[in-house]
Amino acid sequence: DLIIQPDAIAVIVRDEDGGYHVHTNHHLVGGGARNGLLCQLTADACELPVLAGSVEATALGNVLVQARAHGLLSGDLEALRALVRSTQDIRRYEPRSVTTSMARAAAGKPLSR
Repeated sequence: DLIIQPDAIAVIVRDEDGGYHVHTNHHLVGGGARNGLLCQLTADACELPVLAGSVEATALGNVLVQARAHGLLSGDLEALRALVRSTQDIRRYEPRSVTTSMARAAAGKPLSR
C-alpha cells in the first residue's frame, strides 16, 4: 500500500499579514534529512522540491537565536537563515513521477540523482 498520496497534500502557509501563499519548496531537517529515500518520496508526494538540511537543525536554531539575543550575532530572521544556508550542507531533491519512484524503490534502485 502507498503511504504517500500526492493528491492529498497541499503546502499552504499563512503569512504574517493574514494572507496565504503556497510554498515553492519543502524543507526537511533532522535525522530524516539523512534518508535519501524519505527525501525523494517527500518531494514526489508534495510535488515540490525538498531541501534536506541540518540533522541538528533544532540545536542550531536555538544557538543562533541565543547568540543574537546576547549580541553575538545581528540581523533579522532572514539574516540568520542566510547564515545557515551558507554554513550547512543542503541537498535538493526534485519531484519525480510517483509511479516511477515507487517502481524504482520496489526494484531496489536508487531514487536520488
